[in-house]
Amino acid sequence: MYNQSMSSEGPSEQENPANSDGGSQQGEMEDRIKNSRLYKNDLQLADKVPLIYSSGYNIGFMGLEKLHPFDSGKWGRIRDFLVTEKVIKEESIVQPEEATDEDLLVVHTPEYLKSLKSGSTVATIIEVPPVALLPNYIIRRQILQPFRKQVGGTILAGKLAKERSWAINLGGGFHHCCGTKGGGFCVYADITLCIQFAFSKLGLSKVMIIDLDAHQGNGHERDFKDDRRVYILDMYNSQIYPFDEEAKERIDQKVELRSGTTNDAYLMELTKQLKKAKGKFKPDLILYNAGTDILDGDPLGRLRISPAGISERDEEVFKFAREVEAPIVMVTSGGYMKSSARVIADSIKNLVDKKLISIEAISASSSL
Repeated sequence: MYNQSMSSEGPSEQENPANSDGGSQQGEMEDRIKNSRLYKNDLQLADKVPLIYSSGYNIGFMGLEKLHPFDSGKWGRIRDFLVTEKVIKEESIVQPEEATDEDLLVVHTPEYLKSLKSGSTVATIIEVPPVALLPNYIIRRQILQPFRKQVGGTILAGKLAKERSWAINLGGGFHHCCGTKGGGFCVYADITLCIQFAFSKLGLSKVMIIDLDAHQGNGHERDFKDDRRVYILDMYNSQIYPFDEEAKERIDQKVELRSGTTNDAYLMELTKQLKKAKGKFKPDLILYNAGTDILDGDPLGRLRISPAGISERDEEVFKFAREVEAPIVMVTSGGYMKSSARVIADSIKNLVDKKLISIEAISASSSL
């Protein structure tokens, strides 16, 4: 995602930066997670595959979405490719709930959520200036609700991955947003929220973020600045936004690429870094931010990775998850070419063909 402005067992300290003011905030966070309805029960998930999507993901408001290079309809087109080509049955796809204010307050400050009632604030975050002129109810319905739906999908993906070894949210990956600030077309911190829910409700104690979007994931890096339960491997183009030097200090494995990096060099570096990560940290869950803005020709990512290279990249990460015996959540993050949807669908099909994921639905009887 993008904004033009703006020891061998790993860390052990159990600190939560979102609740560093004391036990009362920690208690409020736990209560919000406990009362959330985002984790569907087993009956609701019977006969489903851990692939998550809603038609509510797609953003459209009188053509203004075309003023930003991000393809705000790519999520639906990924689904269309997968269903049309019989990779998955439409009725097997999991439909997420929309994240409520109470869900978002697990990570976000009340002040930040209140600021989103300002059209100018939202316009700045999504980099579409005319949005500042729209009535708030349109902004909420056409922009904020789709983002909230995707947040619900990422949070639910954590539960599904824990139960079924993998989950893919066809949306999400808003890695520039932290608890107090949005940016780079990232309104809500879905990665941080997914992990906090997983810590609280799934009994997990160690999570690895593998961020392979072309841009540095400064949002989750800021959120987990003081939380050593989270290990961050971030491999990004150092010559593009966000240039967040403070956030870089939190990266456990920082891999800075240069514009023009091609397939062979990229994949060789990724293989090396995954091998290194394997010896550094044993995760209970992997959160994989699989941006496709590394594609050759992407106007913002400025790397030169082919569609086949994307499939090989994703395959390597899923193989890594299997090797370390950790469930994996994949979110699709950035990608500023119309071809991104096709590339993501092809990569998911490749994961199925290589038997790294199974699209066999869990029956009602076996899920009880």
